[in-house]
This record gives sequence, structure tokens and C-alpha cells, in this order.
Amino acid sequence: MTLSVAIQMDPIHAIDIGGDSTFALALEAQNRGHTLFYYEPKNLSYRDGRVFARGHYLSVRHEKGNHYSFKPEAVVELSDMDVVLLRQDPPYDMAYLTTTYVLQRIHPKTLVVNDPVHVRDAPEKLFPILWPELIPPTLVTNDRAAIRAFRAEHGDVIVKPLYGNAGAGVFRIRAGDENLGSLLETFEKLSREPLIVQKYLPEVRKGDKRIILVDGVPAGAINRVPAEGEARSNMHVGGRPEATELTAREKEICAAIGPELKARGLIFVGIDVIGDYLTEINVTSPTGIWEIRRFGGPDIAALVWDAIEARRKAA
Repeated sequence: MTLSVAIQMDPIHAIDIGGDSTFALALEAQNRGHTLFYYEPKNLSYRDGRVFARGHYLSVRHEKGNHYSFKPEAVVELSDMDVVLLRQDPPYDMAYLTTTYVLQRIHPKTLVVNDPVHVRDAPEKLFPILWPELIPPTLVTNDRAAIRAFRAEHGDVIVKPLYGNAGAGVFRIRAGDENLGSLLETFEKLSREPLIVQKYLPEVRKGDKRIILVDGVPAGAINRVPAEGEARSNMHVGGRPEATELTAREKEICAAIGPELKARGLIFVGIDVIGDYLTEINVTSPTGIWEIRRFGGPDIAALVWDAIEARRKAA
């Protein structure tokens, strides 16, 4: 099967090819003989019932500093493509949401991965509340009194922007910390969006596990251990990746959410698990392909393309 594939992503010249999962997906697609077309979200257009993108037909190679080549700029009608990879990074803001509304016009005739309707309906910190039995004690609000009561009940909490990403704006507030009021005032000045507050899980010192599910099935995992003195496990702030296996509880979590992910057309998903609790479901632009491969795990990019090709054959 040879497919025409459009990739909606952030500027390709700036990516880290040793860690970028979109690049891994592009390499695998090219190795399978698929044609690649690259464009940035700002160059997506809707006009008179049709969806267009301005960009470049693309070839990729795993050479640092020489990882891509463009053909001359072109405008393509995305309904003529077989697949669109929706892969720009958050923030999950109105610009991001607008791309899902536009791409919805061509899906599923053109298979958009992940399904733009369900990407829009699955904010990464809110989506887990569909399974309250799987998540830590959680509060979503802008109500200062409710936040203070939650902190009084649980003592040690994590406060973060509801639509933040990459660990930005994540704070640990312990019992008696006098900075809570000032922190809430700061958040209010920055955004009208609610906050998410969760009970602090001390198990995070042992790691925040990223588990990749492909078409609803767990495919691989990497553990991310926070640096000393850091509450966040994100690798760009010093988190240390290490090999891992799934626990019985993590398999239970995957079994609970997997069928729903598959039904929603969320083919490539990364979930975060701390201890026994699901904390996030990443559907916008999941990462982890290279890290899992480096630690001896499966080739997630190949599994994702197996799932995409299977969906195209069944269409």
C-alpha cells in the first residue's frame, strides 16, 4: 500500500531529530514508500467547502543538520490526500482547536490521525475524568475557596494550568505554604481558564511513566524520574528516562481506557501514570517513540503505521 501523507507540524527545521516523534513517523512512512507533504498549521486554509494547505513535498533522512529536503512550494487540497497527521505541539488553544474544525471537513475520507473531533473533545488533563476511579483526587475550578478547601483536605497538592503543556506552570504546594494565594492571583492575571489541582503523589519520586497505546492497545513504555529538587518529570527539565515494564495496575488502566481510545479514532496516544493513578491522556502530539526504542522497546512508529494502513484498507 502506497499512501499520500500530509503532516501538519511545527517548523521542521527546528526539531530535535533524536527525540521528535513526528520525525520518527515521517521516516517510517517514507521507508514504506509513502509520499510526504509537510505544512505548518498557519498555512492550513478552508475555502468554499474545500480544505487546502500550502507547503512542500518532503523527504527526510536521519542526519543531524541535514534531516530534510523540500520540493518547490505547492498548494494541495487535503481531501486528495490519504492521510493527514495532526502533529503540531500544544498549547491547546483556539488556534489549535481551529485546525481541528477545519480538518473535520475532510475526515474520514482523508484519515486524520488522531481524529480531529475527538482530539478536540479530549483535553489532555480533562479527558481522564471520564474514569474517576483511575485518577488521583482531582479538582477543576477557578474558585479560590474550593482550591483552599482541597488543599486543606489533602495537604500536599499539585496546581497546574488546565491547558498547559510540557510541565509549564506546574507547582507543588505543600500544607501551610503561604504562596498559594499569590500563585492563584498570578494564574488569574494570565488566563481565565480553570486550574487543575490534584493530590500530590509521592510515588512520582520513583517515576512518572509514559505508556504508549496504539489503536487502544499498550505498545511500550518509558519511566521518567524527576531530577533532585524538581517536582516535574518532563525530560526537558531534567527528568531521567529509564527502561520499565507495565505493572498489573497499569495494564488494568490500559484495559479500561483502550476500547474508548480505539472507538474515538485516537490511534497514537500517550498516557501518564504515577503510582497507581492515571494523570494525563495525551492525544494532541504524543511523544516517546525514540526513548522507548533506545531502551529496547518496540518500534512504535512501525506499529502506528500498521494501524493507519489497516484503517485505510478497511475504509
